[in-house]
Amino acid sequence: MTQGRIQKALSGFYYVNTGSELLTCRARGKFRKEGVSPLVGDRVEVRELGGGEGFVEKILPRRNAFSRPAVANIDQLVVIASGAVPRTDPFLIDRVAAIAALKSCEVIILLNKSDLDRADSLYEIYHAAGFPTLRVSAETGEGLEELKPLIAGKLSAFTGNSGVGKSSILNALDPEFHLQVGEVSDALGRGRHTTRHVELYHLACGAEVVDSPGFSSFETEELNLELKHHLPETFREFQPYLDSCRFVGCSHTKEKGCAVLEAVKRGQIQKSRHNSYLRLYEELKPLKDWQETKK
Repeated sequence: MTQGRIQKALSGFYYVNTGSELLTCRARGKFRKEGVSPLVGDRVEVRELGGGEGFVEKILPRRNAFSRPAVANIDQLVVIASGAVPRTDPFLIDRVAAIAALKSCEVIILLNKSDLDRADSLYEIYHAAGFPTLRVSAETGEGLEELKPLIAGKLSAFTGNSGVGKSSILNALDPEFHLQVGEVSDALGRGRHTTRHVELYHLACGAEVVDSPGFSSFETEELNLELKHHLPETFREFQPYLDSCRFVGCSHTKEKGCAVLEAVKRGQIQKSRHNSYLRLYEELKPLKDWQETKK
């Protein structure tokens, strides 16, 4: 048996980097029977068949796993947003950040297209919330040198709403990149998706990154009972206030004596962030404990 890491998954094939070669592998049928799928980022054991081919025999223990995008063992999510066209809705960022927190995954906020719009409101929200937040421009190179040490030595998944510049930033970070860049529709203010599959890349700065499909791919698989039960803890700036509410089991939505609501009134928690919490709370509210959590 040989150990390696899945670098790309495409059309039922898994491309496993063993450190000495890239093996083209199929997965054993037992995974399907067990309801488990190998993911990009997985460390696996493979049986070599010769000729650069093999079978994935075993998935080694994971640090975390995401359903959509289908990745595992991610150290941090790099969320790319913009104050220009297409402008990013803060709720999309907050939804992804909550899911990441539940999976012990750090979040970095990149405000791209800073040469067109400084995205002051977005910067204020996420800087105040304690996220590493950078203004960057794939066009001018602003902020990219500051970004490199934040991602060096880690496996990061880059995500964001389509057209916001994920592929452009990766191309600007490393001249060896030649990722397809989509155009932004003038009529819709949205970009065309250019990322068709999940793949792990190595950057010259020592970072490993996954260019993954955008926010629309974070679907209801991740909005589950576990997130419902731990939602307040996934908002990092709520943490200092969670034990100070008047009533045990406070939902932090409308209760008297809620320390989180008082912090929002005092400006210690950004109102936009609490609004996103309320929207997520309502989305998760219909889930019942007897329902099976989707994986």
